[in-house]
Amino acid sequence: MPAPQDVLVRLDAHVTRLKPTFAAVADEIWAHPELGFEEVRSAAAQIRAMKAEGFRIERDVAGLKTAFIAETGTQGPVIAILGEFDALPGLSQQAGVTTPVPVEQGAPGHGCGHNLLGAGSMLAAAALAATLRETGMPGIVRYYGCPAEEGGFGKVIMVRDGAFDDAAATLGWHPGTFNGVRARSTLAVMNRTYRFHGRAAHAAMSPHLGRSALDALELMNIGANFLREHMPQDARLHYAITDSGGSAPGVVQARAAALYFIRAPELDELRDLVARVDDIARGAALMTSTEVEILAAGGASNVIPNSVLCKTMHAAMERLGPLAYSDADRAYAAQIRATLPGLADSDRKALGEPDMFACGQEGKVSLHAGLRRYDGRMWQGSGSTDVGDVSWMVPTVECATATWAAGTPSHSWQVVAQGCSPAAHKAMAHAAATIGGTALTLLADPDLLDAARREHAERRAGRDYHSPLTF
Repeated sequence: MPAPQDVLVRLDAHVTRLKPTFAAVADEIWAHPELGFEEVRSAAAQIRAMKAEGFRIERDVAGLKTAFIAETGTQGPVIAILGEFDALPGLSQQAGVTTPVPVEQGAPGHGCGHNLLGAGSMLAAAALAATLRETGMPGIVRYYGCPAEEGGFGKVIMVRDGAFDDAAATLGWHPGTFNGVRARSTLAVMNRTYRFHGRAAHAAMSPHLGRSALDALELMNIGANFLREHMPQDARLHYAITDSGGSAPGVVQARAAALYFIRAPELDELRDLVARVDDIARGAALMTSTEVEILAAGGASNVIPNSVLCKTMHAAMERLGPLAYSDADRAYAAQIRATLPGLADSDRKALGEPDMFACGQEGKVSLHAGLRRYDGRMWQGSGSTDVGDVSWMVPTVECATATWAAGTPSHSWQVVAQGCSPAAHKAMAHAAATIGGTALTLLADPDLLDAARREHAERRAGRDYHSPLTF
């Protein structure tokens, strides 16, 4: 049962009223990008905005200096709304242009749209809270300022410390290239540093006295690449050499290191795959008479999807109808698309099939204004997020809205360039209205929350949650 229409109209009015405020916050965070766990200025901007809307603030959540909770209300179910604000290294980029031009060479940039993500979620929380106050509906609105999603996994630490234990449902969104519910699981991920230690020597005069850490690292990478043939089909391995041991070929490298991202659909599969990669590292060290340190560098669980919440959120998006982009929005998006090699599978699905509002076909649309169909099925995603650990604790759902031109890959300069455009602000507000409408429907119909909890228990199937922090 959806929330009453008059209540939803009030919500929409509050989203419209508050949009300029939170768009300004999004732009402020975009202009001052900060890496994970160092988002001091970004967190402060969010805290100021939520205090101004009457939210109580809890700082330093789980001992993290940039994690906070903003809450309002005293009775009813706790609706948790997720926000992020960390940037990515090396993606500095000017806004509103169609060529890669950094603001500051080598500096970070918001290549995943987290400036919009946090601001849009705060807009949802503030509009929802104002609607509940006006109507007298019970409900506690809680916004989570979550640091370091990009590889630092702040939510995993917050989950470990019980920050989500009393939430009834968790709602969120992510900037993207299509409009629709994110009806998928994700891959569990473990970050692993492999640091090899050898012995330096003159590579020409006394090579027999040396033990090359770089040889060991290269052998490990070769072994890992051979492992790919024997991994589960949806598993992934990626690595970066973070220390090659120096730039002098005449010196046998006494040190070398790599950072691996190891991914698998389920935590149990991930444990097995991590153990195999660890063994490859040990084998490489044995072959080269070197030593290897294996250092856990964080990780995240797979998302447990929830079809009850997905259907509720999809209905909220149907109610809102298509996004109203301007000719200028579409023209700029078309220019961005001209810089891209093609479309991802998710974009083809959104644009290549008729959507709920029949807003165009692949190749003819620069911005997805419609709504991707949702047939109730869940699919396996290939990315990873610390939202997964939240979803093991509480029923969780997210949507995406088209803040970027169709085909824009995340973690790219094109994302940063579009990060404070008028189209991005419109899509951000659309996400806020979606989250708010979903929350109001859940609060108006306790049976939906009960059904979401039952499905959550069924999908967990009695499995205990084991934090990736314990790997």
